[in-house]
Amino acid sequence: MSEIPEGLFYTPEHEWVRVENDGSVTVGITDHAQNALTDIVYVELPEEGEDFENHDEFTIVESVKSASPVFLPFAGSVISINLELEDTPELINKSPYGEGWIAKFTINDPDELNALMSAADYKSHIDE
Repeated sequence: MSEIPEGLFYTPEHEWVRVENDGSVTVGITDHAQNALTDIVYVELPEEGEDFENHDEFTIVESVKSASPVFLPFAGSVISINLELEDTPELINKSPYGEGWIAKFTINDPDELNALMSAADYKSHIDE
């Protein structure tokens, strides 16, 4: 059974989004996604300052099984990346909602978050 924390937003493509106290937005992949990928061996991180439109691919997560794109569910700019993932990409497997975050963004229009799923909606989406 996948861990699905309350208080986050979720996408049908298995990304999670957390709005931080400073208004920035942290993005990663869900526990369900990392379980499906199995052992993560590489994360292609975006560049700080890079701009993305809603639903642009902003990174690729590679596992022993496959490479999977990760999409940004809003328009925004990268303000911080998790450099720990360069040497220890398996942090996503160990702590997808904690140490395994991928990047932090500014968000152009916070109303875009209204289109995302709640924890309960995501749980229904993955049928757990």
